[in-house]
Amino acid sequence: MNIAIASDDGINIASHLGRTKGFVIFNVQEERITQQWYRYNTFTGHARGLSDQGHGIDRHGPILEALKDCKVVISHGMGRRIYNDLQQAGIEVFITDEKIAKSAAELYIKNELVNRPDLGCDH
Repeated sequence: MNIAIASDDGINIASHLGRTKGFVIFNVQEERITQQWYRYNTFTGHARGLSDQGHGIDRHGPILEALKDCKVVISHGMGRRIYNDLQQAGIEVFITDEKIAKSAAELYIKNELVNRPDLGCDH
């Protein structure tokens, strides 16, 4: 199972999923992290230069495609639409106040990661 965590530097959790520079991907087998790598963000609407356009267009298809190998997506914040779209795609979504990506992944594995959807934004 893969866990994707929005991160600008590969260590700290980014404040907004759509604007992150990339994702730390943790592969988990038998309740432990077995691999870790960084996937650069070339697929969110903001990364594709759509940040000044309305949210009425389908901006989330590329994100869903790029993260389809992940069971979980974690960030400090994200818009309500992408939160719902990820869930509808069968991906668990966490908005957390944890700071460090690896710590958040370890808390998720132990079923101790707190989801704070109230930290998301409504844009």
